[in-house]
Amino acid sequence: MRIGLLTEGGYPYAPGESHAWCDRLVRGLTGHDFEIYALRADPRRERGRPVLPGHARVRHAPLWGDFPAGHHRAADERRGRLPGRRARRRFAEHFGDLVTAFASTPPENALTRKADRFASGLYGLAEQARDGGGLPALLRSEDAVRRLESVCHGPRALPAAHGAQVGDLLTVADRLERTLRPLSLDWYGDGDTPGLDGADLCHATSGGAAALPGLLVKRFFGTPLLVTECGVRLREHYLARAAAPLSAPVRALLAAFQGALTAETYAQAALITPGNTHARRWQERCGADRERLRTVYPGMDAAPFAAVADAAADDSKTLVWVGAVEPAKDLIALLHAFAEVRRAEPEATLRIIGGLGRDPRAAGYLAHCRALAAQLFPDEAADAVTVGENPVSFEEIGSPDAPTPADAYASASVVVLSSVVEGFPRSLVEAMFCGRATVSTDAGAVCEVIGGTGLVVPPRNPRALAEACGALLRDPERRARLGAAARSRALELFTVEQNTAAFRGIYLELISHAPARPDGARDRDAHGVPQPFARPAESHVPGRWAGTGAAARTGPAPAGRTPSWAVP
Repeated sequence: MRIGLLTEGGYPYAPGESHAWCDRLVRGLTGHDFEIYALRADPRRERGRPVLPGHARVRHAPLWGDFPAGHHRAADERRGRLPGRRARRRFAEHFGDLVTAFASTPPENALTRKADRFASGLYGLAEQARDGGGLPALLRSEDAVRRLESVCHGPRALPAAHGAQVGDLLTVADRLERTLRPLSLDWYGDGDTPGLDGADLCHATSGGAAALPGLLVKRFFGTPLLVTECGVRLREHYLARAAAPLSAPVRALLAAFQGALTAETYAQAALITPGNTHARRWQERCGADRERLRTVYPGMDAAPFAAVADAAADDSKTLVWVGAVEPAKDLIALLHAFAEVRRAEPEATLRIIGGLGRDPRAAGYLAHCRALAAQLFPDEAADAVTVGENPVSFEEIGSPDAPTPADAYASASVVVLSSVVEGFPRSLVEAMFCGRATVSTDAGAVCEVIGGTGLVVPPRNPRALAEACGALLRDPERRARLGAAARSRALELFTVEQNTAAFRGIYLELISHAPARPDGARDRDAHGVPQPFARPAESHVPGRWAGTGAAARTGPAPAGRTPSWAVP
C-alpha cells in the first residue's frame, strides 16, 4: 500500500528522536511504498541530502520565510497570487470563524459548536486554497490582522488576549500563516501532479502542522488518518512558548489555536498511537477518544548494546548520567545528591556524559553545573605530590573515555536520571539494554518504562536521590539482579522489531476498513455498501511504480511539469 508519511521539523532532514524512529519504520516496512511529505522547520538543524531506501521518496516545503515559490497549487499558479474582492470576502468569513473559535470563550454548553466552527473555518480556508484563492497572501494581509483585532477586542475574547497590540497581532498572523501553510501546498494531486490523493493511508508523526495534510486528505478523499505522538506535540508547544520571548497575548492566542487544532486532529484520526501512557493521558485530556488510543512504544536499536558485559557483583562505585544537558534535567539536584553520597561512600565517582540540549539556556546551565561541582568537590589528592582530581567529570559521547553510549553505560555501577520534565526516557532504555541498575526521578514515562526493575524517587528531592543511589552502591548483588530484570524488560517491550511489527499490523487493520478509491470514488456494491479491497494491493517493482493503485491511475507527469519529489 502507499503510505503518506507526514513529518514536521525532523525526518528526513534534521536529526533527533523523530528522525531515528521514522527511519527505522520506513526501512523496516519494506512491503509498503512510503511517500514522505516533510515540513522543514529549522534550516540551522538540518544536515545534508537524505539517503532513502528504494521504496521511499520525499516531497518537502519550508515553514520559514515567505511561501515557497513553485509550491502553490495549480489553481493559484494559473490565476496568480493576488486575491480579488470576492476572495477577500470569502477569506474574511472563513478566517473569522477560525479565529472566533479559538480566540474567544464560548457561551456555556457551547463547546461542541466552538469545535464545529473551528472545523468550518479550517476546511473553508482549505477549500479556498484549493480553488486558487490566494490564501498565503491573505493570511499575511491587513484583513487578517483586522479580523484578529476585532475578535481579541470583542466581549468574549480570551482574557489574556484583551491587551493585544498591533505588534502582537502581526506576530500571531505570521505564525498562523506558517502553521497553515500546508493548506496551500501542491501536495494533493491538484492539476497534473499526483500526490496525497492517491495515498491509501496517511500517517502523521506528530500533531500540529504535520497533521494538517492528513486532515485535508481525510476531508476531501476519505483517506484514513493515523496519528503517532511519541511526545505530545501540544505539550511541546506549551513548553516551547513558555520559554520563548513572546508577549502574554501572543502566547495565549497561539496556545489556543494549537489546542483547537489538536482537538480537531484527534477527532478525525482513525487511530492515535501514543508512545507511552504518560502521553496517552495528555491526549485524553485534550479530547482524544479513549477507544481510538493504542499505546505503541518507540522502537530502539538494541544491537549496539548487546556486547556490554553483565554488571558484575563487584565493589565499583561509579554513578553515570547520560543525556542532553539543560535545566529540565536538574543536574543541580544530582550534584547535591552526590555530595551526600560521597559522605557515606568516599570512593564514589559521578560521570555526567552528554552535550548541550536545545534549550537556549543550556550553555549557561552547564557552566553553572561545572562551577557548582568545583565548589562542592574541590580537587582531591592522595598525598602532597599527587595532582588532585575531582570526583565529578563532565564528558561527551565521542571522548576518549566514552567513545560510544555503550562504553558510557558499561562503566556504570548505577545509571541515574534526575529530570523534573521528561517524555520517553531513552537513556533509561539504553541502560536497561546494557543490564544496568537505575535510579530515576518520577517524571514523564519513567515509572512505565522502569516497571519494577529500578528505583524511582520524587523529583527535586536530592536526599531521596542520594539514599537510593547509596543503597544500590552498597549492594552489588541487588544491582546485578535489577540489571538483569531491566534487560529482559527492555528486550521484550522497547525494540525496533516490536515497534515495526505493531505498525505493520495497524496499517493492515486500518486499510481493511478503508474501501478502495479508484479514480477518487470508493467502490460500492449494488446497495451502495463500500467494498474493502475492491482493487489489488499495490506493489513496488524496482525501477518503476506498478499495480492498479493510485500511481498507475495517475500515470507519469506530462512533459514540462515535473513532480516535486526531488531532494535538494
